[in-house]
Amino acid sequence: MVHSGHITIINKARKLGRVIIGVLSDEAVCSYKRFPLLPYEERKALFENIAGVYQVVCQNTLSYRNNLEQYKPDYVVHGDDWRTGFQKPIRDEVLEVLAGYGGQLVEFPYSNSEKYRELESRTRYQLSLPDMRRSRLKKSIEMKGLVTAIEAHSGITGLIAEKTVVYQNGEARQFDAMWVSSLCDSTAKGKPDIELVDMTSRFRTIDDIMEVTTKPIIFDGDTGGLTEHFVYTVKTLERMGVSMIIIEDKTGLKKNSLFGTEVAQTQDTIENFCHKIAMGKKAQKTRDFMIVARIESLILEQGMEDALTRAFAYVKAGADGVMIHSRKKDPAEIFEFVEKFRVEDKTTPIVVVPTSFNAVTEEEFKQRGVNVVIYANQLTRSGFPAMQETARTILEHHRAKEADDKCMPIKDIITLIPEEV
Repeated sequence: MVHSGHITIINKARKLGRVIIGVLSDEAVCSYKRFPLLPYEERKALFENIAGVYQVVCQNTLSYRNNLEQYKPDYVVHGDDWRTGFQKPIRDEVLEVLAGYGGQLVEFPYSNSEKYRELESRTRYQLSLPDMRRSRLKKSIEMKGLVTAIEAHSGITGLIAEKTVVYQNGEARQFDAMWVSSLCDSTAKGKPDIELVDMTSRFRTIDDIMEVTTKPIIFDGDTGGLTEHFVYTVKTLERMGVSMIIIEDKTGLKKNSLFGTEVAQTQDTIENFCHKIAMGKKAQKTRDFMIVARIESLILEQGMEDALTRAFAYVKAGADGVMIHSRKKDPAEIFEFVEKFRVEDKTTPIVVVPTSFNAVTEEEFKQRGVNVVIYANQLTRSGFPAMQETARTILEHHRAKEADDKCMPIKDIITLIPEEV
């Protein structure tokens, strides 16, 4: 957002000399705050047309070092809000670079009036609208190269996915999207993960999450069902503002992939699954919605060549991405698939769900050519043991006092829940 606070600080800076504005790249904005409502080129153009601005340059990271060493300004002008908090390391770096050549940091009081908080609230509202939410995932992948999602199966888990932030090295690390898993949705309802929970119920879960959040949603579509039904699922999800559906190339009664060949699982034919993808793409109305094909060949021990053959066929049929899955703790076969796929296809997004091969970092996935990392069930798996232990503690002690240390204060929970979105 560009508001009067920015104009005020630019006017103050003009009194010191020619003003160069460092505009954060879209990726840098995502790492600092949230998805930018205006892309970099538009924000750059806005500042270029403000009276008194001499030059506008790109700042690709939150660090100022590269621009300071290139332009060596006599003064760096900034609000004083970074004296404390997670941006302090960036401020310390600026002071270090300035000291190296004799530059000076000039800080003005940070603008924190009610009208700016109202602008922030309005921004949240815009980000929650279906069209805005739907389009952000594809744009985020283009901006960042790799995005992360964590499962959400209710309004409160959606809020955890939305609001959890870790500050490291001057950056705000947070999840880019939410994964609405059929496993976690079914488990939350106390039902088996066999596509027993119908789409109407699952759409209500999405509604619950969307009411209190703004981040993009990736929907676990299981097999997609009958092609005729899948078409309507695509239309509904797209209309709701969901960004992506992932469907797996299996048929029959669903069995969780992590069982592999321990249970009977049947893979669909390439021809049938390609037809399902093509019909889904034909049904959608916007370019933003993404259909991703989940390949079960490695899970079902059909081999790497089968996985790659299917991947290229699915992309040719219209899939916007491919998800490769494995239940091995060693990520070697995942890495092999990604490497061989990237030889032929440099651009189609690759999705992974590192539930088993969970030692691989996001940075390594990105370097190898992966675009989406989904943490598919960690909130559910961590939540149930905690609730079980709390219930057991109360039964053992015939009172709740001993369970208090395991419980989040009600006040903190209320603070997490917004009064309005």
